[in-house]
Order: sequence, then C-alpha cells, then structure tokens
Amino acid sequence: MNIEQARFNMVEQQIRPWDVLDPEILDLLFVVRREDFVPEAWRTLAFADLEVPIGQGQVMLSPKMEARMLQELAIRKTDRALEIGTGSGYVAALLGRLAASVVTVESNPTLAQAAKVRLAAQGADNVRVVEGDGAQDWADGAPFDVILVSGGLPQAPQGLLERLADGGRLLAVVGDAPVMRATLFTKTADGIRSAVVLETVVPLLNNPRQPERFTF
Repeated sequence: MNIEQARFNMVEQQIRPWDVLDPEILDLLFVVRREDFVPEAWRTLAFADLEVPIGQGQVMLSPKMEARMLQELAIRKTDRALEIGTGSGYVAALLGRLAASVVTVESNPTLAQAAKVRLAAQGADNVRVVEGDGAQDWADGAPFDVILVSGGLPQAPQGLLERLADGGRLLAVVGDAPVMRATLFTKTADGIRSAVVLETVVPLLNNPRQPERFTF
C-alpha cells in the first residue's frame, strides 16, 4: 500500500466531502501520522472510512468524524483543551498541535498507557494523559476553553459544561442509536447555547463493543 497516496485519498475523498475545509486541520492530517496510532493488526485500515478497533473493545472514530469535530471547535493556539476518551491518542495528538495544552482522560488503563507511549514518540509534550472516568465531569485543570468528548453520550454532560471557561466550547455526540447528534455547546454570558452540527451514530463512550453473535 502506498501510505502517502492512501492519506491523500482519505483527505480528498472522505474528509473534504464532509465539509472539513479548514486548511490548518487538513494540513495537520498530513503531519500527524494516523497509522502510528493504529494497532499493527489493523494498520492497513488506518485511512479507511470506518471505526478501527484499537483493543479493549474500543475503536477509533472514523477519520472524517475526528476531523469534523476538531473543525467545529474552532481551536485557538491559546486554548486549554480537555478530551474525554483518549483511545489511541490520535485525536489528543491533533489537539496538541492546535491548542496550548491538552488534558486527555482515558478510563481504560491499558489504552491510557499505550496512548502515553505513542504521544511521547510524537513529542507531544503539551499533552497529559490521565486515567479516570471523565464522561460526566472532570475538574482537574478546569476551566477549559475547549472540551471534546471522543465518543457518544446518552445526554448532554452537565458536569463537563460547568467546566467551560467563558466563551468555551464543548462538542459531544449526544443520544442513543439510531438517533444521535453531534452538538456544539458554547458558554456565553447568558448561559449555555447549543447547536446541532450533524446527525450521526458513534459508539457510546466507555461502552465496549460486544463480540458479534452468530445465529445458526
């Protein structure tokens, strides 16, 4: 497989058609090597339009979903960012290139340790991996300018919304399959404003996929 051609095809055939047009985001996809965050057994699928297994019953979100979420957050170089659901560490690495500092929280110790190793290899010195369950709230390091929930939640995370700085943005996919909405929450002087970005379906955060059962 021609890695660079596959990367180019991912950007041009999957990500741009999903209205990801921010040049900084698109450029980063060529700088942070997605294949370095995919387990060896699945590396040939690193650029495929699907959710790639990363072990422990968890998956990486599709490339287009990751890129769209980052674009909607409109991250600034001075922002302090929080990610809930480190997974492979790939999105945390992208966040680290966009924001001043990143705290990324992973509930699975095995995934957290693997992500630490990958991020260290990338030289992501401004990204801190923490073990814990931050799906509902995370106070350490608050307030945050940006919060990204890298997985689905049944409902809006009220605890996390309270950790936003003034003008802060939180993006989460909220609901239950088959009706889930990627929603951008913004903290304003009048309270929290929400806007639906798109309808989609992603795995629920911290909810390992069960092996498929076959009926004979």
